[in-house]
Amino acid sequence: MTDETPPAPEAQPPAAQPPAAQPLMLRRSEGGEQAGGSFYEQVGGAPVFAKLVHVFYEGVAGDEVLRPMYPEADLGPAEERLRMFLEQYWGGPGTYGEQRGHPRLRMRHLPFKVNPEARDRWLGHMRHAVDELHLPPLQDATLWGYLERAAHAMVNTFEA
Repeated sequence: MTDETPPAPEAQPPAAQPPAAQPLMLRRSEGGEQAGGSFYEQVGGAPVFAKLVHVFYEGVAGDEVLRPMYPEADLGPAEERLRMFLEQYWGGPGTYGEQRGHPRLRMRHLPFKVNPEARDRWLGHMRHAVDELHLPPLQDATLWGYLERAAHAMVNTFEA
């Protein structure tokens, strides 16, 4: 045994830090301009959502299962409500909430018989409308994934 204190360990150089992660940069098209901000902005804002909803309601207008679910003779007000809802959901103006409050989608759809056939018809018209937007694959998949989940959540009966 000795009275000597062991020598202090040699100072180690600081561990190399990994490079800072670069933010994911989305582009509107391959090699195109950078898309930033909300999804609403990334896909083109109001004109894109207006087209999506308009094309969707063109299909609904001639659908014998879905059309009776809209009590108004004119689908224009329903088109406006869906457009405002989707714009708000994806980061656009909050007009829907200002005018109509919380969306309460399930509650608003309870008076209607939304069965798997109605869901599938809704999805068919919406798929056509999304296709008409010609979105880049990531935005298309993001939008479609939400619409598909929302449509499945609205089913409130399995009766034909």
